[in-house]
Amino acid sequence: MIAFRIALRVLRRDRRTRTSAILMGAGVAVATGLMLLLVSLPGAAQARVDRAAWQELGAADFVENGDEAAMSLMVVEDHYDDRTITRIDVAAHGDPSAIELPPGVERFPAPGEVLMSPALRRLSGDLPASELADRFPGEVVGTLGTEALTHPDQLAVLVGHTPSELENVALPVNGFAEAGTVWNPTLDLLAGVGVVVLMIPSLVLVASASRLTAARREQRLAALRLAGATPRQVVAAVAGENAIAAVGGALLGWAVSPLARWAASHVEWEGGTWQASDFVTSPALTLAVVVTVPLLVLAAAVVGTWRVVRSPWGAARSERPRRPHWLRLLALPVAGTVFFVLLRNMSSQLGLLLLLGAMGLVVASWIVIGPYLTATFGALFSRVWRKPSMLMAGRRLRHDPKGAFRSSAGVVLAVFTGSMALTVLPSLESLAGSSSPFRDSVLYVYADSKAAVVAERTDAALARYGVEQRAERIAAVELRTDGVGQEAFVVECDSAARLFRVDMGRACEEPGIAVTDSPELVEGVAVSNFEDPDVDLPEGVPVHVIDSESSRGTIPPLIDPSALPAGLETEPSIVAVSVTPETADVVHTALAGAASGLKVESVPAMIASQQAQLDDLRRVTVIGLLAAALLSGCSAAITTAGSVMDRRRTFGALLAAGTPVRLLGRALRTEAAMPALVATVGAGATGVVVGGGLAGLFTQSLPVVTPWVLAPVVLGALTALIAASVCVPALKRVSNEPLSDD
Repeated sequence: MIAFRIALRVLRRDRRTRTSAILMGAGVAVATGLMLLLVSLPGAAQARVDRAAWQELGAADFVENGDEAAMSLMVVEDHYDDRTITRIDVAAHGDPSAIELPPGVERFPAPGEVLMSPALRRLSGDLPASELADRFPGEVVGTLGTEALTHPDQLAVLVGHTPSELENVALPVNGFAEAGTVWNPTLDLLAGVGVVVLMIPSLVLVASASRLTAARREQRLAALRLAGATPRQVVAAVAGENAIAAVGGALLGWAVSPLARWAASHVEWEGGTWQASDFVTSPALTLAVVVTVPLLVLAAAVVGTWRVVRSPWGAARSERPRRPHWLRLLALPVAGTVFFVLLRNMSSQLGLLLLLGAMGLVVASWIVIGPYLTATFGALFSRVWRKPSMLMAGRRLRHDPKGAFRSSAGVVLAVFTGSMALTVLPSLESLAGSSSPFRDSVLYVYADSKAAVVAERTDAALARYGVEQRAERIAAVELRTDGVGQEAFVVECDSAARLFRVDMGRACEEPGIAVTDSPELVEGVAVSNFEDPDVDLPEGVPVHVIDSESSRGTIPPLIDPSALPAGLETEPSIVAVSVTPETADVVHTALAGAASGLKVESVPAMIASQQAQLDDLRRVTVIGLLAAALLSGCSAAITTAGSVMDRRRTFGALLAAGTPVRLLGRALRTEAAMPALVATVGAGATGVVVGGGLAGLFTQSLPVVTPWVLAPVVLGALTALIAASVCVPALKRVSNEPLSDD
């Protein structure tokens, strides 16, 4: 209680200590609110995945050892106007009531029944049936609840069939996948990266706030120690002084954390926002964060009193701290080695957690290296430059490198994060595109044995809708040479020109085989329909070399039906329809309704899906960078201002001796900005290397490095310069206060 009363008296009497406490409380509040949000990210990601687990075909309860399946299940993605529709087709093999339903699914649909999500039901009701609703033939008998949807606006539909309708196209399963059996590695990785790269700047902000007026506090505590106070009393005084601001800030951060969660729930991912309940943390985890943050502040403050407890006379005389050792440079290669070893062996959620921890070590290694680099460049300034401002800045960087680098730590972390993200994104963007041989204006379905039925139904629907286009049937065969097989499409020449990315040229004048590579590839080749024995191609079949209009993938050989060997029977396996922008939605509906759940594919749909994922990544990257830049800028500004306040007596003496404020301001800006300018380059390079490693999780090629990776370095430098400008107002305030206050 005595220590607490002393702390209250200091706060009442000392205006600078009171200002420091207010700033510390604000920093702790921001850090607490943000960390409560960050620790909820992994749980929010898993909650989103758990709700949609039943929509995952790969995690369903598959039958084993030839047992009788309870149902057939097929899950495909459909599209309307660049929006993804998750379609689940099911057929019960016995009593539907014996099948356990996922939360939010009110009934198992009988054949001809449909359950839609509220968003899809509204959308289909606002459009002509020929554009959307007829894709899901049947009567809408219910609505999927929010417990069954990834987000409130998800477009999802559950369609019931007879077992024969899904025969040979759906998988036999015993039931839907349950919550907890599915995890999204991309979403988990992003959530983990967000926790790592934003929590550390948050802790830096807390540390920066707790270091305000540190020198003045040390002198006051040293005086108490020399006056006879015991080490325990000194520590208690420090704890009491910081506990008021830390606990108050933590409670304020907890109070405003619902606003942060509400804002986070409006960030779109995979086509929709989040449910508010996704970001709710357990009471135990919330209590742990609210208690841990103030404890970290108190621990940092108590550790900072070690010099006072050990040597109060040295603290009172402000002894120069020891210069960092060169062994600090080993922190980065050690952390990098651990990161890449774990990266090469990541195969589970535990491996992902370890990888994120290793990435945190890489980030933290720059905090270890930074003071040594700061001292090195300070010594360089002192030897090379002779301007008074540079000499003063060099002396500060050399004599107190830890304090000088402290303001740069948050900026360095933000630069690392940005460089890493801007290395991963271009590498992912390089994968965007389609290797499909079909043209952009073609919708197609791989229907296999049901292709003929699908084509007939599609033609009937198109005639009913008054659309002139008709379905075209494509058969797949195998060309085999010396035991090596190659898929080829059997299609008439005119249809090939409409459907595929090729220029048929003069190939239609003499029907035969059209290839986009050397004609030797088909000379002396046998052909097979995958079921009957191989049959040699007739001699003299014309082979035409045609031009491909696609830069991605390969175009399979195209065989005119008249060029096939006599007696070789082929059945269509692909149904394709060439569309125009005006008829695209109607043709899509006709094809989807006829395909009974088979996926309707097109090049624009593939690209739209890829672009949606890239847009999600860009969005969260921008939000993360803005948050990291804001946190780092605040911590840098607070640390810079605290540095001026800690050296108030020194600056006051220099001003009294006639040193111009402009000269001191230039020296302060140099010592505040130079460590950041140097360290951001190294952090940017490290971010590129780490980002290249993360990009390897998605691509097998070398990472794509663009000039945009320099943007975080430039942004970090500007942030450091802006934060360094805080020292000038603080210096002017020092010049207006009498030295007798100290």
